[in-house]
Amino acid sequence: MKIIAIGRNYVAHIQELQNEIPQEPVVFLKPDTAILKNNMPFYYPDFSQDIHHEVEIVLKISREGKSIAKEFAHKYYDEIGLGIDFTARDLQSQLKAKGLPWEIAKAFNGSAPISDFLPKTQFKDLRNLNFSLQVNGQLRQQGNTSLMIYDFDAIIAYVSQYFTLKKGDLIFTGTPQGVAPIQIGDRLQGYIEKTLMFDFEVK
Repeated sequence: MKIIAIGRNYVAHIQELQNEIPQEPVVFLKPDTAILKNNMPFYYPDFSQDIHHEVEIVLKISREGKSIAKEFAHKYYDEIGLGIDFTARDLQSQLKAKGLPWEIAKAFNGSAPISDFLPKTQFKDLRNLNFSLQVNGQLRQQGNTSLMIYDFDAIIAYVSQYFTLKKGDLIFTGTPQGVAPIQIGDRLQGYIEKTLMFDFEVK
């Protein structure tokens, strides 16, 4: 099982980090050791002083495929969930300034908390889906999939050109604006529409 993640997929988030709008999807990977399940706590690592939350809709791949045409991409996932792409922003900034890869800022242990997954048929319109993150009961991030630069099917079509997708693979689809640092003691709650998807603490 692999985790494929998409960066810079919401214009407002691109602008808040003063990045350029990409001409094609920005792709990076996380190992399976990044996953946190079942609302297990996230333990703040000692190698960073600036961990940011990035809430994202997550697709679970349901069948194997490669070089998938966009019109068939919807056949390759049956469930969606919610996740956090934790980012060590200080490490990422240092590495980007040197022109170096920044996996250690994105792919470290526990950097991908995920919720349980729900059938996509449960949702009326995947192209108009609200999701949000609360930290200590305060709204931090709020997004809608209609604002994505690359929608779910476009993402699957693109990444499957380079990586064979296998059943159980996860795709993080990008974060909206509002990313911010977390602190030890914070409680993070994520929602798709009004359904609570995860609820965990930072320790």
